[in-house]
Amino acid sequence: MRTLLLLVLATVPTWAQVKEYKPSRLNFFSKEQDVQLGKESAAEVRKTMPVVNNADLTNWVNRIGQRLAKSPHAGGFPYTFEVINDKEINAFALPGGPMFIHTGLISALDNESQLAGVMAHEMSHVALRHGTANVSKSNLIQLPAMLGGQILGAQGGILGALGQLGVGLGAQSMLLKYSRDAESQADLNGAQIMNDVGYDPTQMAVFFQKLEQEGQSDNSLMANFLSDHPTPGNRVKYVSDQNKLLPKKQYTELEPQNLPRMKQVVASLPAPPKPAAQTAKSATGGGAPSPSEVRPTGRYQAYKSSEFSFNYPDNWEAFGDQNSASVTVAPRSTLVQDQRGNVQVGYGMIMAHYFPQQGGKVNLQRDTQALIKQMQAQDPNLRTDGTARSVKVGTQTGILTPLASPSPYGQNGKEVDMLLTIARPEALFYAVFIAPQSEWTAVKPAFDNTVGTLQFAK
Repeated sequence: MRTLLLLVLATVPTWAQVKEYKPSRLNFFSKEQDVQLGKESAAEVRKTMPVVNNADLTNWVNRIGQRLAKSPHAGGFPYTFEVINDKEINAFALPGGPMFIHTGLISALDNESQLAGVMAHEMSHVALRHGTANVSKSNLIQLPAMLGGQILGAQGGILGALGQLGVGLGAQSMLLKYSRDAESQADLNGAQIMNDVGYDPTQMAVFFQKLEQEGQSDNSLMANFLSDHPTPGNRVKYVSDQNKLLPKKQYTELEPQNLPRMKQVVASLPAPPKPAAQTAKSATGGGAPSPSEVRPTGRYQAYKSSEFSFNYPDNWEAFGDQNSASVTVAPRSTLVQDQRGNVQVGYGMIMAHYFPQQGGKVNLQRDTQALIKQMQAQDPNLRTDGTARSVKVGTQTGILTPLASPSPYGQNGKEVDMLLTIARPEALFYAVFIAPQSEWTAVKPAFDNTVGTLQFAK
């Protein structure tokens, strides 16, 4: 997305110099489809996550949220606000307006303005339509026909249609993961939202900085937050710099006296139930196919994007586009849903980039370990399953790390997750090759062929 700098004449007030952020023009979804997708996604969240049924807590969050929604920078979406009983420090907003706030985040607050800051930040992702823009950029070929065709009339609606492209609501979903540029835009647009309605915008930056400092001490409750909110830079400085250009306001909180009571409500909530185990099912409908039905044929086709190229089995499918820095390659029928309803790849490969939280030059050893740590925070069942070793990929050195987790094909036991990492100039490239352990012998030739043909564009 590009920011628009308003032209300023000498006679125009100083606040006109503030950058105004607009949604990307590359978005195949209409605003109405954003809203519909948000409703469908929120319904799935309510089925799979422990939403708090406490009127005092919910009404308090809603009063703050509705105050923020009055800002012209909030995009005019029909926002809703709910609380999830989860000790992780996190919050997320779905396209079109549904927002969910973890109880762990409420427990970490110092004041009401900090909660307003997180909510304004998440609201900005909705207003700037970052989630559906991400999906559009990664599915330039499939999405126009899908959104305009009869498939949306099928069971599952827009969310079900996206499931066929491998887009779900898991931690790695394109609907909820953002670049550093998107995070910076959400910070600055969120600060404008706060200022519009009378909250101190600096408190958003102060709170995020506090959480980043806690994350450096390996606080496990911070893992998903830091993954979903990559640090875009010195938030306090650039939000404070923008504040100098904003119209002057008298900052007030709605109910500053209520935060201690809300923390008591959170502390008194019962522990959330653990999700029940559930047999995997195909994300495209029906039961998951037998792994032997989707083994690589031994024949290959080429994939080439602006970032990299490689060969993959001709009976598998590439989900992505040539302008994307990530791609999922798998038989369509092996995109399966786990017990939380998140779409996983049960048999195939994923290639993407990991941006180190520390910034600066990529370090292969350090950033590989950081990536594995974040993967394990998101999936506690993922573990190392052998000794990592150095490998040559063309002229570059990579690290091959054997990982393992329970297969979403429950009856087949363990899953092999072979992780390949390579240091690139701007990020850590990684590829995960996935198969049930019983199928690894059959899939290894395809793995070797893909690694042997992997090349980077620059």
